[in-house]
Amino acid sequence: MAHFGLCEVGVDIIRRAHAVQPVTALQSEYSLWWREPEAEILPLLEDLGIGFVPFSPLGKGFLTGTIQSADDAAGKNAAIFPRFNDDTLAHHQGLVDAVAAVASRHRCTPGQVALAWIIARLPYASPIPGTSKAERATENSRAADVHLTQADVAELDEISAKFQVDPVRYPEHMQRWVNR
Repeated sequence: MAHFGLCEVGVDIIRRAHAVQPVTALQSEYSLWWREPEAEILPLLEDLGIGFVPFSPLGKGFLTGTIQSADDAAGKNAAIFPRFNDDTLAHHQGLVDAVAAVASRHRCTPGQVALAWIIARLPYASPIPGTSKAERATENSRAADVHLTQADVAELDEISAKFQVDPVRYPEHMQRWVNR
């Protein structure tokens, strides 16, 4: 096997796997709304030369501004996740507002800013925003054309640090699968 990747594992499994066969990439959730991998996982990936494939870089749609209440998430996959209750969404609206402000300055969409932030911070990352619509895929691909300034990145870093979602990301039966 020439290349292989891992998904949603912690540093111990990454180290053990990499000792047996070099790991090519790790897939894990990462966004302005969920930066937990920065503590231990991203430094390890950088040290070992492992690529990063962040999923849910748009916060399951929250960072685009399209989900403002639990009703907006109803009927979507996002509805099963604990963070999509009205209290969390209302409390974290300031992050969405900040992303929208940066998007306005760059004449792009909030989703493009959320993706451009990852691209600017982690050149070895390949974010994978999920979508079922061709126009959203095209829009997301244009994030590579959004060039955030160092000030933009610092602003987004600072504001997002104030709005990190609860570490319990999944319903209980799913949370047990995550090796953190």
